[in-house]
Amino acid sequence: QVQVKESGGGSVQAGGSLRLVCAPGRPLSSDIVGWFRQAPGKEREFVALIRWRGGSALLADSVKGRFAISKDYAERTINLQMSNLKAEDSAVYYCAVGSQYDTNHRAYSYWGQGTPVTVAS
Repeated sequence: QVQVKESGGGSVQAGGSLRLVCAPGRPLSSDIVGWFRQAPGKEREFVALIRWRGGSALLADSVKGRFAISKDYAERTINLQMSNLKAEDSAVYYCAVGSQYDTNHRAYSYWGQGTPVTVAS
């Protein structure tokens, strides 16, 4: 069974930074790894995705210029560097693995438990 694991969440002041790490829990080939977030009472929303092989990556408009997604082949992790955080970035952040280059969370088959991010204004 694939066990996707996230780490790196926490509490930070507005304007601060956090780095989330996703360990996909299985060897990746043509997979897509995505980051999503869900705030209380809201729909799960797309944050970023990256193709494990190749350079294709995509960021949601709401985080462009502040967040960056990257791969660490040595550690076999996918990282989400979040900078200039805002209160509206507060949510549980999930890492997911799928086979389609898609911003819809329903396209992803494997999910982690999530890691909470709280940004105090």
